[in-house]
Amino acid sequence: MRLDGHVFYDCATAPSPRRSRIFIAEKGIEVETVQVDLKNGEHLQPPYRKLNPRCTVPALKLPDGTVLGDTSSIARYLEEVCPEPPLMGRTPVEKALVAEWNARAEMEGLWAAADALRNSSPALKGRALPGPEGYEQIPALAERGLKRMAVFMSVLDTRLQDVPWLAGDAFSNADITAFIFVEFAAWVKIRPESDMSALREWHQAIRARPSASA
Repeated sequence: MRLDGHVFYDCATAPSPRRSRIFIAEKGIEVETVQVDLKNGEHLQPPYRKLNPRCTVPALKLPDGTVLGDTSSIARYLEEVCPEPPLMGRTPVEKALVAEWNARAEMEGLWAAADALRNSSPALKGRALPGPEGYEQIPALAERGLKRMAVFMSVLDTRLQDVPWLAGDAFSNADITAFIFVEFAAWVKIRPESDMSALREWHQAIRARPSASA
C-alpha cells in the first residue's frame, strides 16, 4: 500500500524511528521518507522545529498538513488507514493486552534504557532528555536505569514462558516496542541472561522477520 502525500521523518540510527519503520514494514506500506540528521542537530534547527516543535523523530506528515510526532500516534493512524494485518489487536481483550504491554515496554523498558544512556554518554552531555530543552545528566538515573532494564528483561521472559507473543497468540505492536527495547539495551551492555530461553527465542524469532531489517 502506497501512502501518497505522506512524509515520514526518520533517523536510521535511532531506536524510536525504528519502531515505526518495523510497523510500516509489517503493514507493507510504502511512504516517502526524509532522514533527519540527529548527530549534527538538524532536529533542533528552525525548519524541523517548525514541523515538529517537540524536536524528536519519528514524525509523520499527513496530506492535510497534520504532523504526528509520536510513535504511538503514528501506529494508531497507520492501523486505521491500513487495518490489515492488525498490529494493535482484533478482540477487545487482545487490544487491551497490546495496549498494556506496549505501555509497559515503553515505561519499564525504553524509558529505563534512555535514562541509562542519556545520563551517562559524554556525547549527550546537556541533552539528558530529548526535545527542544537541554537538561543536564544525572548519573544516579543512569544507574537506576540499568537496574530497571535488568528487571524488565526478567518480566519479559516470565511473560513469554506462557505466550508466544506479548499480547497472546499474535505478533503485535507490543512486540515491536519490546524488541526495540532489547536491541537498545545492548547499547549499554544489558542483554537477556543465558537462562532466559523464552525471551531469547522470542527475540530471535523477531530478528528473523523481514521487517526487523527495516
